[in-house]
Amino acid sequence: MVPKKYWLMKSEPSTFSIDDLRRSPNRTTCWDGVRNYQARNFMRSMTVGDQVLFYHSNADPPAVVGIARVVKTVYPDPTQFDKKNKHYDPASKPAQPRWDMVDITYVRHLQRSMSLDELRGEAKLKGMILLQKGSRLSVQPVTPHEWQHILNLEKTGA
Repeated sequence: MVPKKYWLMKSEPSTFSIDDLRRSPNRTTCWDGVRNYQARNFMRSMTVGDQVLFYHSNADPPAVVGIARVVKTVYPDPTQFDKKNKHYDPASKPAQPRWDMVDITYVRHLQRSMSLDELRGEAKLKGMILLQKGSRLSVQPVTPHEWQHILNLEKTGA
């Protein structure tokens, strides 16, 4: 059995929010439009059942707002071939797709959102990729320790 992994996926709430995910058919959506090789490679290592922290970026305040789960492993992102799509990549070819996506499903909203500033104040999260200076990856791993600490914060508020 493959051990469960944990991830954080960022989305601007004005583009696609946790509420949009909850309202999606079957509460599930594809995570398309990733155009960073490192983020794509992280998606390539996801497995069905992996847990995801849903993060609202470019929000006031930016915050972890919910939990999702990976329900379909990586497959080619069709937006890379669509000339009318903002994620079109003329260098990507159907025979050798450059960009991938996964499907995630809504699990739940957090009992309370946890802002970036709150997370930065947590000594136990100092190594978290999200909190590193210059970190802009839209898909990133979360350690089991970080995951559990965030869930504990959700319940205790401290």
